[in-house]
Order: sequence, then C-alpha cells, then structure tokens
Amino acid sequence: MFIRTNPKGEVYRDLIDLAFEICDTFILVVRNDISTTENVDYVLEKLNPSLKEVKKQFQWASIIVCSDISASVYYYHTDDNAKKILKESANSLHQWVQPNLPEDLSFIKNNELWLSNTAHEYESYILTDDSEEILKIWNIKGLDIQFS
Repeated sequence: MFIRTNPKGEVYRDLIDLAFEICDTFILVVRNDISTTENVDYVLEKLNPSLKEVKKQFQWASIIVCSDISASVYYYHTDDNAKKILKESANSLHQWVQPNLPEDLSFIKNNELWLSNTAHEYESYILTDDSEEILKIWNIKGLDIQFS
C-alpha cells in the first residue's frame, strides 16, 4: 500500500500507534554523508533506553546508497518510551529527514519490513497482506493510501 500524502498530526500519531501495535522493531538512520543538528543527538539520546543495536550499513529499508557511503542504522524496540519520543519529536512521517532528525523512520514486523519510509523523497509504503492489519490501516481516518 502506497501512502499518497504525508501523514501529519493526528493521522501521524494514529499510524505510529498502529505500527507499535503490529511491529516489534523500528529503525532510524543517521547518514555519514549528511551533517546533523544537535536535535538528532537529542532524539537518539532520549531513545537510548529502547535501543537494540546500531549497525553500519550501506542499505536499509528501501534505500541503497553508494558503496563508499555508509550510515548508522539504529534498531529500537517498539515500547511505550519510544512511541512517546517519536510522537513528541515529529508531527509527520516525512519530517524524519537529516539534518534536523534521524532519517527514514521505518517499522519491522518479525524481521520483515512493514512500513518503508524514504522521507526526503516523500515515499512511504506499508507491506502487508494480513487482512486484519489492512482493515486497521484502512480505518485510520485521514490516511490516504493506494493499493498497488
């Protein structure tokens, strides 16, 4: 399912709630080729209690970068602390862009990508064929989705 418009405000918060209900992990990315503001460090520090691991990667979610450019990909538990921080730190899904925030907030369910977000390109997808999940997604008031 392609998310056609940037989920903002209550739609963003409802989508975050659903992603935390369904998924067990989310990721944030800090690219080494893009500068950051102090806010990136602040958000990462607040999320630290929920951190699983950090990996140096050249690929994440739906992004593949040049072989000589890496990123730090932060893997987090979907717990109440993290959900609160994500809701406080941004007011839309596509706001997750460096230099002001870590990049490309995306969600993982059972080691499989569930919500892929390339925020700077305004491209977000939900990858599921679970009819119960599809119904819950469809019921988020104001979420503009297109089935592909």
